[in-house]
Amino acid sequence: MTASAVPHDPATGKDGVRHSHRTMLLGDRPVNLDGFVEEWPEVGMVAMESAFDPEPSVRVEGGVIVEMDGVARADFDFIDQFIADKAIDVETTEASMAIPAAEIAMMLVNPTVTRAEVIAVTKGLTPAKLLAVAKTLNIVEIMMAMQKMRARRTPANQAHCTSARDNPVQVVCEAAEASIRGFAEMETTLGVVRYAPLVAMAQQIGSQVGTGGPLTQCALEEATELDLGMRGITAYAETISVYGTEPVFVDGDDTPYSKAFLASAYASRGIKMRFTSGTGSEVQMGNAQGKSMLYLEIRCILVTKGAGVQGLQNGSISCIGVPGAVPGGIRAVAAENLIASAVDLECASGNDQSFSHSPMRRTARLMPQMMPGTDFVCSGYSAVPNYDNMFAGSNLDSDDFDDFNTIQRDLQIDGGLRHVKEADILAVRTRAAKALQAVFAHLDLPPISDAEIDAAVYANGSRECIPRDVLEDLKGAQQVMDRGITGLDLVKALEATGFSDIARNLFTVLRQRISGDLLQTSAIMTRDLQPLSAVNDANDYNGPDTGYRPSGARWEEMKRLRHVTSAANPEMEVE
Repeated sequence: MTASAVPHDPATGKDGVRHSHRTMLLGDRPVNLDGFVEEWPEVGMVAMESAFDPEPSVRVEGGVIVEMDGVARADFDFIDQFIADKAIDVETTEASMAIPAAEIAMMLVNPTVTRAEVIAVTKGLTPAKLLAVAKTLNIVEIMMAMQKMRARRTPANQAHCTSARDNPVQVVCEAAEASIRGFAEMETTLGVVRYAPLVAMAQQIGSQVGTGGPLTQCALEEATELDLGMRGITAYAETISVYGTEPVFVDGDDTPYSKAFLASAYASRGIKMRFTSGTGSEVQMGNAQGKSMLYLEIRCILVTKGAGVQGLQNGSISCIGVPGAVPGGIRAVAAENLIASAVDLECASGNDQSFSHSPMRRTARLMPQMMPGTDFVCSGYSAVPNYDNMFAGSNLDSDDFDDFNTIQRDLQIDGGLRHVKEADILAVRTRAAKALQAVFAHLDLPPISDAEIDAAVYANGSRECIPRDVLEDLKGAQQVMDRGITGLDLVKALEATGFSDIARNLFTVLRQRISGDLLQTSAIMTRDLQPLSAVNDANDYNGPDTGYRPSGARWEEMKRLRHVTSAANPEMEVE
């Protein structure tokens, strides 16, 4: 073809300027639908490199911290005072603070330095010093350090089990499937808060079908959430938010002290709980006081530590769009996860709310937690379609199950999930729905029809489920509260209606509250219903060929995917 014969097809953009075809095509890529902004340190719109962050310092007199990060005790706000009095080891702080930030960072990265040796130093560091340490680490170094610093040796994962219609029949099925897929925890929330008792019951019953073991929670306003926990209808709580500036904390009608009191209320009944925070929350709420996002998040981490809470859900969570919009923001999110682990907290590391239109970017956001492993790689992997996720959508959802399992297999890393056969999924969904049907009938709650069960068992989401009578369900939910129904009543109902295996699993989980085992850092229940935590499964990574890595039966299990060709019979797929 001669030059004169080349087709002429000018591409003119919305700006009226002619562009190359490649530029026009790139402009239509999903990533360019995301929001990006320039750094604006004066309002806190900067990930971790702000000139307005304080310089590290500490001074102790008479066993009391009288100056921290350039602020005299007389000028402390209540977050400063709480951190100084409750979160920092006064006896070691001056010696720890004297160690250069780069040297502490080297301790984090060096596999021959033990986790315990690192924590002996980090327990004496101020927020500004922890920030200085984090700033020396690139993303690969953060991941290397996380591999060593997570509390529990074996990684796990947490699911969202929600319904756009608050349908308890759907939720019981989703919880049962999430359980056999390997999730160690699952949480739900509601569109209509008054539905909570029925949906929380459904999730709890579904979670104990099959092998059982997962812990469940219902994320609501704190009074109702605590009530459900006290009744034994939930097993843990994590939506107890803390913030990095005093004005934002006050805006929530709270202080570090009131949050610590609430934490003690959960602990008094053996209920596992962790706080929630996240890089960017103070910017989103309009009161970052000109500090970087990571500096303020470190203050949240130390408030959590000072309150004596076993862990923290962090990783930006519902604020992920804020750090995701600025340079280095996803690195800062990984750094906040590392710092939580580095001060010996359980870390549920985000990968929660959806933040990008780009599949590649969503995966890149996941890798800093999935590759090294964290206590909970996701603090909300949506076990339902995105449209059903009442936590505003998740970075990963049920459409991604096969992709996630394949990545585990590709890299031989454990993100806590399993591939299971469709026959097994249908079996547990059916049994869970029938168990809920029986429990509702036994407790004289609104009936569940066989048609509802059939639809929910085979459904992908709420759009294929049969709608419930919302008014009758809300009356039933109120009855649960008025009649004082507890988790033990659910055990009795399951036993009385022929579901003794589910009753036994649920009773075993409830019984752990008496022992206090679930109050240990990074506590979960295994598939054989044994408590696993940093106490009896401490992270022992110390370099190559040490620590946790998928092997034996777990690795053989991870090798199996939906479509794997048999070497012995190429025409047969192995499921």
